[in-house]
Amino acid sequence: MNGASREALAAARERLDALTDNTSVDAAKLAEELAAVTTLLQREVSLRRVLTDPSQGAEAKAELAGRLLRGQVGGETVDLISGMVRSRWSQSRDLVDSVEELANIADLTAAQRSGDLDDVEDELFRFGRIVASDKELRAALTNRSASAAAKGELLRSLLGGKARPTTERLVVRLVTQPRGRSLEAGLESLSKLAAERRDRMVAVVTSAVPLSDQQKQRLGAALTAIYGRPMHLNLDVDPTVLGGIAVRVGDEIINGSVAERLDEVSRRMAG
Repeated sequence: MNGASREALAAARERLDALTDNTSVDAAKLAEELAAVTTLLQREVSLRRVLTDPSQGAEAKAELAGRLLRGQVGGETVDLISGMVRSRWSQSRDLVDSVEELANIADLTAAQRSGDLDDVEDELFRFGRIVASDKELRAALTNRSASAAAKGELLRSLLGGKARPTTERLVVRLVTQPRGRSLEAGLESLSKLAAERRDRMVAVVTSAVPLSDQQKQRLGAALTAIYGRPMHLNLDVDPTVLGGIAVRVGDEIINGSVAERLDEVSRRMAG
């Protein structure tokens, strides 16, 4: 993607991360809805051209997207797409590519929450190796004359019960809607997204009251300094939390048993 589209995608990914910070948001459902929007935009060329037309007002495009999607998908998806069409795009296709990427990230986020992300990354890698070594399978999955339904059924027979649901969804979407990409390129892209999320540490933060933006920034910076890696915050609110806040990073809970770290976090949050 060129400059304008890269910036628009980066902004959309930030909005997606902010949305999925809230653990009450169903990331798998969000992924499914974003995938449906991808299919719509891929099919309706004139629509995506209107939604990326720089001569049209940003709010008018957002209103159009809202009218089309409201009632078909959830409010979170409508808000994400509305925000995306307000941005400038170098090409109309870039919008479709970006919505698809958000769908994949949302699915990987769901896997991360359930503790399956490492397995999903491994399964994507192993599936790629299997396809590379089996010419007949690759031919069946990339056969342009075969229907998407037939390819999906083949993949479900291969992966069903043997791979994580997230892996199955990602691969089925890739194979049934290749959108001009090779199977190898698509799998490589998915693997990179999975690795990107795995390398980003996640802190589950439960607080008695919602944290302000400034508190979230300070907490994220403090945890990044402590652990030496970028930290993603998944936020939840529970009024029963003693002391106002509890933080879990992996298997480690930051509480009185690691008082030094808790004190350091508190000092950093206080500025």
